[in-house]
Amino acid sequence: MPLLKTKQTLSSMLPEQTLKVISTDAGSWRDIPAYVELTHHELVERVQLSDQFIYYIKKGV
Repeated sequence: MPLLKTKQTLSSMLPEQTLKVISTDAGSWRDIPAYVELTHHELVERVQLSDQFIYYIKKGV
């Protein structure tokens, strides 16, 4: 579910805006970076804090 919501949100954003995603789904640790690699977006940073996975994704042009 985090990947689907990430895709939906990115589609409504302007280029160069940054999205912060907070997830508790451990699968997102592999899914979100894999998705970003296939797109024109940029994974700026990802952090794991306890049971939270946090991603900063810059929307591509």
